[in-house]
Amino acid sequence: MNRRLATDKVVKGISTTFAVIALVLLFWIIWTLLYNGLSAMGLSTFTNDAFGRPQGLMNAIVGSLLQVGIATVIATPIGVLAGTYLAEQGKGSWIAEAIRFVNDVLLSAPSILIGLFVYTLIVIPMGRFSGWAGVIALAIIILPVVLRATEDMLRLVPTQLREAAFALGASHWTVVSSVQWKAARAGILTGLLLAIARAAGETAPLLFTAFGNPQFTANLNSPMATLPVQIFNLTLSADPSSIALAWAGALIITLGVLALNITSRLIIALGQRK
Repeated sequence: MNRRLATDKVVKGISTTFAVIALVLLFWIIWTLLYNGLSAMGLSTFTNDAFGRPQGLMNAIVGSLLQVGIATVIATPIGVLAGTYLAEQGKGSWIAEAIRFVNDVLLSAPSILIGLFVYTLIVIPMGRFSGWAGVIALAIIILPVVLRATEDMLRLVPTQLREAAFALGASHWTVVSSVQWKAARAGILTGLLLAIARAAGETAPLLFTAFGNPQFTANLNSPMATLPVQIFNLTLSADPSSIALAWAGALIITLGVLALNITSRLIIALGQRK
């Protein structure tokens, strides 16, 4: 018994130590971003583009919002409906197994490969980089996360809920839309927010698709700036003001991703109370 207690204390001590180390590193990163980013952030950061004096990130912020937003609108319904099919209709089907296999490949595929795929599929035939190519690349990144979250959350819905709805004479579509989706909405929305957070921080696929644009533009048919790509380009400069602006951009992305993660946690907490 003493040996078991000693082992338990050792494992707990090791786990606690690594947890503390992880928290220290996390707060160190956040503090570094705040220290370097806040000093470079001002009104011009949000109102000027890369050609402004002083330089700003308006073109990159708008480009990221447009591309991530449209990609989310495209990927969400496809992911939710495909995940619903896998959970409700695809049990034992070879089509379902093929979809799961492709989805697993997309989940684990490096984002740069997705960028190269879209580059070959869209950029080369069009003969130019474009915001639409960036949208497609980000939609491919968001889609598998939403699909997996939808399938997993629907499988966690108690079977008794479905059976009770069918017993009352509800159609299959009514059961799915009014019972299944409603019961799993918190988990599905959490998966969607995490997928958006992942897409918002991607750089590699956008270098091959949207590429970047130092000027402000809302035209998706032309090259378009995004925050990650703008930060990458700024860090290549030897100008201290450009490096400082890169820190400000990194802080903006971090705060946005942090807000999405906190929102997802709140949604889970509210869903558990109901």
